[in-house]
Amino acid sequence: MNPSATFRQATVADIPAMSRIRLEVRENILADPARITQQMYLDYLERLGRGWVAEVRGEIAGFCCAASQDASIWALFIAPEHEGRGCAKRLLALAVDWLFELGNDEVRLSTAANTRADRFYAAQGWSRGAQTGATDVQYRVRKAPSKPSQG
Repeated sequence: MNPSATFRQATVADIPAMSRIRLEVRENILADPARITQQMYLDYLERLGRGWVAEVRGEIAGFCCAASQDASIWALFIAPEHEGRGCAKRLLALAVDWLFELGNDEVRLSTAANTRADRFYAAQGWSRGAQTGATDVQYRVRKAPSKPSQG
């Protein structure tokens, strides 16, 4: 993991950096950048879920947003210059832990098949499901069973 990275809950002030990172990615490129609006980011931060950012030297290096209503990951993106340094793993863990804390037993997401993201989620221990549509694959991770307390 990048030792200089810090992680915190995302705020409205982070939306421009989050949007910039989303548009800079090398895979899962938006065919229509206007499809993901500023309002969508705001909704996921304040009404539909929660978001987290990774900061490196005061700059947003990546972000993750979780949706509370359906226990899913809405977005996980890292700026290209910060890829491969562990930020995505930590951001994903923060989002998943939060969704489990809300009482969910399972978290889901979808991503493009046969991409680095596809391989990333498999490497994190997520279960790969069926391919949906022409390009997407579904993933899920289940909450580990609680260990009985020893008295």
